[in-house]
Amino acid sequence: MAVPTYASPLERIWHYAYIAICAAIFFFLIAPIVVIIPLSFNAEPYFTFTDKMLSFDPEGYSMRWYDSLLTFGMTAPDGPRDLSWWGDAWANAKWVQAAKNSIIIGIFSTILATVLGTLAALGLSRPEMPFRRAIMAILISPMIVPLIITATGMFFFYSNPCELLTLFGLDPQCGRLAGTYLGVIFAHVTLGIPFVIITVTATLVGFDQSLNRAAASLGASPRRTFFKVTMPLILPGVISGALFAFVTSFDEVVAVLFIAGPDQQTIPRQMWNGIREQISPAILAVATLLVVFSIALLTTVELLRRRSERIRGVTPH
Repeated sequence: MAVPTYASPLERIWHYAYIAICAAIFFFLIAPIVVIIPLSFNAEPYFTFTDKMLSFDPEGYSMRWYDSLLTFGMTAPDGPRDLSWWGDAWANAKWVQAAKNSIIIGIFSTILATVLGTLAALGLSRPEMPFRRAIMAILISPMIVPLIITATGMFFFYSNPCELLTLFGLDPQCGRLAGTYLGVIFAHVTLGIPFVIITVTATLVGFDQSLNRAAASLGASPRRTFFKVTMPLILPGVISGALFAFVTSFDEVVAVLFIAGPDQQTIPRQMWNGIREQISPAILAVATLLVVFSIALLTTVELLRRRSERIRGVTPH
């Protein structure tokens, strides 16, 4: 933004000082993330910049750590890279297995969290809903309560869910959820629902309820009104909430450490194991890929936000 011509010298000084402060804050926030990107191309097994990297010597840079994401855990990593080699990587590489688990768990938990969170937001947006504030506080509590407490509670509940249900006079036939894919998915659904509720509720703030009444007066059923009137208008908020729920599931490690078994190794848990068992710059390569992935998702969320503002007649700045 240019300084107005009528600005006084003091206002001009404050303008440039404000820009410098914002730039310093931005650098403080982004520097720890940006520094891992060149380190992931380090040819040496170090977490520091070597002399060759600082002098921009091509020999100081390598893709070896990205390649190790495919070869670590393979039965024959040095073989010719034919179809059998790729099959071995798909079936045995630990990072590939972790990526598959993260994607599968993230997709299913996102679907459940989006459906349940959207329904909850629709109910909480109705003025006749009793105890709306109390219910909202309970539903978003997983993102307020320390995660270690939530994960501990989920561990004890998922270890023997029937024990708690029996206290309410029920005699269900259920088994242990801890150490299963279903248990991890339910845990991530619990953590993802608050993000969906918040984003959908924010979208519903500008929603004109008279549109639903107009559709009902024209003979549309509640189901048809929802899918033809309400859903298209709140869809950007729903998708934004789904993306946040997916990112929450994809990056979550604490609940996975408590609930997941040996077969449910996700990318964050594999990174945790790598830090504890063997320090390798391959972790930096994974972190770089996650940064790129997160930037793509945030860009999508911003585009959806602008589309939502255009639909509601608000001009984005």
